[in-house]
Amino acid sequence: MPHVLTAAELPVPELFHRAEIWRKRLTEQPMPPLQPKAALVALLFYEPSTRTRAAFEQAAVLLGYHPLVLTAEASSVAKGESLQDTVRTLNAQGIRAIVLRHPQAGAPWQAAQVSEAPILNAGDGAHEHPTQALLDLYTLWLHYGKPDPTARWLSGRKIAIVGDIRHSRVARSNLILMAQAGAEVWLCAPPTLQPDAPLPHAHHTHDADEALRDADVVMALRLQTERMQQGLLPNLDAYRRDYQIHAERLRLAKPDCVVMHPGPIQRGVEISDEVADSPRSLILTQVRNGVYARVAVLEWAMEAPKTPSAG
Repeated sequence: MPHVLTAAELPVPELFHRAEIWRKRLTEQPMPPLQPKAALVALLFYEPSTRTRAAFEQAAVLLGYHPLVLTAEASSVAKGESLQDTVRTLNAQGIRAIVLRHPQAGAPWQAAQVSEAPILNAGDGAHEHPTQALLDLYTLWLHYGKPDPTARWLSGRKIAIVGDIRHSRVARSNLILMAQAGAEVWLCAPPTLQPDAPLPHAHHTHDADEALRDADVVMALRLQTERMQQGLLPNLDAYRRDYQIHAERLRLAKPDCVVMHPGPIQRGVEISDEVADSPRSLILTQVRNGVYARVAVLEWAMEAPKTPSAG
């Protein structure tokens, strides 16, 4: 059973195929009859989450497993237990898979070193969020008519990701998968919220109008207001003026441009109500596709032959 640590290692065509099977099945029958298994899938979340955690909970149930939700506050972590000891304990209790969200970059790799069950990275610090990137790419794949997923099917498409790039695991994982599919990816943020070094395969800019001009896809990222407390942003009004995705700014993009957001949305900050609720918005579609993508990944990880632990 392989670990799912980085977007770069995802078998995208196979996962799209699995996601499609689940999408069609759940569209025809919202909750198929379960075949309960005497096994648990642990959801080990050291950070708050709604969409990712709920989607993985549903994925476990749909596969017939019982989701065991563990948070840092309600576990031995609060007593000082290390991540690796927590993972060893869960393995000893027969957990079949561990979905891990952690504020520390690289935590899933540490967990994978000691885990016999697959570790699925549900977000590690400002590093990666592989399944979010998968569901985002899957959403675009459906939108563009299910092109050959083994080809560079986003070639000729410009994708603008706007927001706090410096701290965004979503931007990093999306960049990996979107660039693999051939997209021209633009990363736009205020100068203080750009990464320390340019990310490969991306155009970097602090000019939102430049990023959106002739874009096929615009993705807004949640602005973490704590960045103002760190002195990285002067105020929200300045951010709204220069980076909010609103109808006027969206006119710079192509007429058929679609809008995305990984959530949670801060309406009136990174995106306007008018845009978030418009026919061009794929935001709720992303939420729905999050279940299909997560059940596909969990199913694949638990069925595929085991690979060596990350070192």
